[in-house]
Amino acid sequence: MADLSNIREHMHVIGADGVPVGTVDHVEGGRIKLTKADSGEGRHKGHHHYISGGLVAGVDGDTVRLSANADVAVTLEEEA
Repeated sequence: MADLSNIREHMHVIGADGVPVGTVDHVEGGRIKLTKADSGEGRHKGHHHYISGGLVAGVDGDTVRLSANADVAVTLEEEA
């Protein structure tokens, strides 16, 4: 797992393919908590989603890069 201590609020989270996944709310328990604004539509709307810290490939400036493509990463999100 990458070092999550460099991840800060409002950083952009993108998949390995460069497609946006969301925006960091904060890091909690080894996971990235995304902002509610990135929660999607329908039953996913209005609550936070989490990305496992194990998917983080690296941090570059204000961007968190994942090791999985965005379409795969969103299927691995956990809901709260």
